[in-house]
Amino acid sequence: MITYQNLTSIHPEAKIGNNVTIEPFTTIYKDVEIGEGTWIGPNVTIMDGARIGSFCKIFPGAVISAIPQDLKFNNELSIVEIGNYTTIRECVTINRGTAARGITKVGSNCLIMAYSHIAHDCSVGDHSILSNNTTLAGHVEIGRGSVLSGLTAIQQFCSVGEFSFVAGGSRVRKDIPPYVKCGKDPLVFLGINSIGLKRNNFSSDQIKTIEMIYRFIYDSNKNTTQAIEAIEKNFDASFEKNVIITFMDKSRLGILKSTSK
Repeated sequence: MITYQNLTSIHPEAKIGNNVTIEPFTTIYKDVEIGEGTWIGPNVTIMDGARIGSFCKIFPGAVISAIPQDLKFNNELSIVEIGNYTTIRECVTINRGTAARGITKVGSNCLIMAYSHIAHDCSVGDHSILSNNTTLAGHVEIGRGSVLSGLTAIQQFCSVGEFSFVAGGSRVRKDIPPYVKCGKDPLVFLGINSIGLKRNNFSSDQIKTIEMIYRFIYDSNKNTTQAIEAIEKNFDASFEKNVIITFMDKSRLGILKSTSK
């Protein structure tokens, strides 16, 4: 069963799953797909290119899949993809991709809080939280399980590693490695995100290994290349070690600095 409330504007060719609720004054364009059990609140606008998963909740004032705020955009085909069980709160805006990537992606089980903005070609991993007024410029990548506190602003092409924590009001101009917490102004490394790791069922041994690896990175006066070489030499193979080294090796903007550098 699909529940269509009065006073909505739904294109007849939009693909809407079973048991979807669409509240009044919402507009849904032609090239839209919405999975089963999703709730669309009042005054929501879902534009061409939206691919919304099942059992999501989208609150009033949200605009999903508007064209990018990018002067290079030439009306190319692109989409916004949102996973299952994701909640998008009031007045969130998520823009379509551009020719560069073709997709803006938000994973499953995410919470995108009120007034946040996700620009073109961004990728937000599963189980991530973007707190109120978080702003992602184009081509930003957020790893799974990350938490961005309120009023965080991230410049284009930055990457945030998985299970990281960014303090409120932060201005992010460098890549943030996996498993860390950061804050202050200018933004610096404040240690590993031990509370977040425990909440996500990392073992004590895993957390200890991560902490020791970051001591090599931030407390040894080594540059990134030297730190990677030291980690490769001094630590046994592990998933966490591989995630950290891979992230550092691929960093385009350089990684977050420590308080002492």
